[in-house]
Amino acid sequence: MKTSHVIFLLSLIFATSCKKNTMNTLDTKIQPPVADKKPTNLEKHDDIRVDDYFWLNERENPEVIDYLERENDYNEKMTAHTGAFQKSLFDEMKSRIKEDDSSVPYKLNGYWYLTRFEKGKDYPIYSRKKETLEAKEEILFDCNKEAEGHSYYRLAGLNISPDNKLAAFGVDTVSRRKYTIKIKNIETGEVYPETIETTTGGSTWAADSKTLFYTKKDEETLRSNKIYRHVLGTSVSEDVEVFNETDDTFNTFVYKTKSKKYLVIGSSSTLTSEYRILKADNPIGEFKVFQPRTRGLEYGIAHYENHFYVLTNADEATNFKLMKVSEESTAKENWKDLIPHRKNVLLEDIEIFKDYLVVSERDNGLNKINIKKWDGTVDYYLPFDNETYTAYVSTNPDFDTKSLRYSYNSLTTPNSVIDFDMETKEKELKKEQEVLGGKFDKNNYVSERIWATADDGTKIPMSLVYKKGIKKDGNNPLLQYGYGSYGATIDPYFSTARLSLLDRGFIFAIAHIRGSEYLGRSWYEDGKLLKKKNTFTDFITCSKFLIDQKYTSSNHLYAMGGSAGGLLMGAIVNMAPELYNGVVAAVPFVDVVTTMLDDSIPLTTGEYDEWGNPNEEEYYLYMKSYSPYDNVAAQNYPNMLVTTGLHDSQVQYWEPAKWVAKLRELKTDTNLLLLHTNMEAGHGGASGRFEALKEVAEEYAFLLDLESIRE
Repeated sequence: MKTSHVIFLLSLIFATSCKKNTMNTLDTKIQPPVADKKPTNLEKHDDIRVDDYFWLNERENPEVIDYLERENDYNEKMTAHTGAFQKSLFDEMKSRIKEDDSSVPYKLNGYWYLTRFEKGKDYPIYSRKKETLEAKEEILFDCNKEAEGHSYYRLAGLNISPDNKLAAFGVDTVSRRKYTIKIKNIETGEVYPETIETTTGGSTWAADSKTLFYTKKDEETLRSNKIYRHVLGTSVSEDVEVFNETDDTFNTFVYKTKSKKYLVIGSSSTLTSEYRILKADNPIGEFKVFQPRTRGLEYGIAHYENHFYVLTNADEATNFKLMKVSEESTAKENWKDLIPHRKNVLLEDIEIFKDYLVVSERDNGLNKINIKKWDGTVDYYLPFDNETYTAYVSTNPDFDTKSLRYSYNSLTTPNSVIDFDMETKEKELKKEQEVLGGKFDKNNYVSERIWATADDGTKIPMSLVYKKGIKKDGNNPLLQYGYGSYGATIDPYFSTARLSLLDRGFIFAIAHIRGSEYLGRSWYEDGKLLKKKNTFTDFITCSKFLIDQKYTSSNHLYAMGGSAGGLLMGAIVNMAPELYNGVVAAVPFVDVVTTMLDDSIPLTTGEYDEWGNPNEEEYYLYMKSYSPYDNVAAQNYPNMLVTTGLHDSQVQYWEPAKWVAKLRELKTDTNLLLLHTNMEAGHGGASGRFEALKEVAEEYAFLLDLESIRE
């Protein structure tokens, strides 16, 4: 329901410059591209920042494209010697994946739905079977055929009408997250002529199977700002706007409750929520406000029988609580406590069934699943005995069932999909992720959770995995991963691709730094706004601890993060470059001040509550003090690989491009600095499941080559 200057002593700089490096010594005749300097004065609060590379944000400028292509050419030449290794890594990672794989089917409205892949194909096939799994398969969409002729293809928001005859779906062929919604007649295969442009891709049907509600995006900012109603068979130009979110710090969306009784329009910002409800059998009616928005009040709603269940931070419930209210009188003054607030337990989500309430919690960083019977006779937790793991409630569209589907995995254990009988407590393993090749044995790997102590006394947890038998002598290569923003928690998850690092002696560590909700909502609050630097110093604290405890050393320590995690990478290489031999920064949000001052850029205004509004001087100065681009200094930096996508709508390509240009100008070392721009993709990279592995292979080859590991 709830839903990116330290000045070092000469001795430190010298120590950094003495680190081993491999690739850059291969051909010193290859010169990196140099971006032209075209100074632009950026003034705010009587402060002037001179941006020499501001011109790189001109997406249609041939000079910009030329510079990006020259960087790509330089990257290819500097990594040419790893080309065969990248291919080998790709083949190795691909060989572990069951190509002809399928999801565990789930039943909805009389049909079993599944997603499957065929050998040698990149894209999913969506299908269904009527009543039994032995019935004839109906192909809803074969995305391999749909993707033909497109360098990027993504289908999203697949939504079946209540009468089971129609499928609404969204398609993006640019990777800009501007989806076009279309409607397909499943019985005839016909795709109707109406096309709805510039949407989120998601939609929801009213009870009549004729009326479709969807979310439009602003053409320039890509903010989800309007909800429309479309009637099947009519022109899209006749669609009715039913809601306009005029506050540009909010996004809006529409969905239907699991009970199918209500259509819901939601509006949300980082700190505030608001919902509107309408009975699904009255699509032309007027949506009613559930509880008017109040700054700082967050809530989400689920419906059951004659009540709504409200997950909220109301009444200073920092870690959220569950409340109940009649569907007839939904205002906050009528909400009644059902599960009270707990100081040390974060209430993350709920799943409602006819006889049971399932509560997803986080206690001391670990996922917990609590099962309660509505009559109060049952109340227990699913048992999990690993030191560090990930468990979550999966797809459960059926209301009247005693079976709970959930997923479990850990750093050493492939993902399992389990059906759990909430009455008998019997488990049925529906599927365990297969790791092909015959070489994987989870008993050959070790996972653990360790804690580092920050300067302010805060204990920072880390989840680690490595192959059995390593010695803590400081000589192990170690990849430390982090994110630390938006309250998003990176749980310890299994990865078949990661085995290519572990089997070559790497340790992998996830730093659960402040800015996530790993240790509850306060963990997030302590890593945002004017406390954002805690995220960066926590990561550095973890790095120092890993070195002190001889898991690794600065000659063998590597860091990786993407998007807001790329901001983290940019901050740590400015603050403590001497700790790392190499860094991978994927689609990094590094030009914080300029981006947050430009409200025409997608996501900017909706993120003031995360980063602060730099139109206010206090936030401007604080942002400027850590913004990676603004704090690039004449100092040594680690070897770095930076990646981006030309069509990225979340972190615009020019942020990493400008950052790399400035780093090239100012850095005092001879270490590698590579920029790879995917000229055909956006924030998520390539769309095909195997094409995406090529990007992982590129990153891994970069890291392994720095360790002189080339096979």
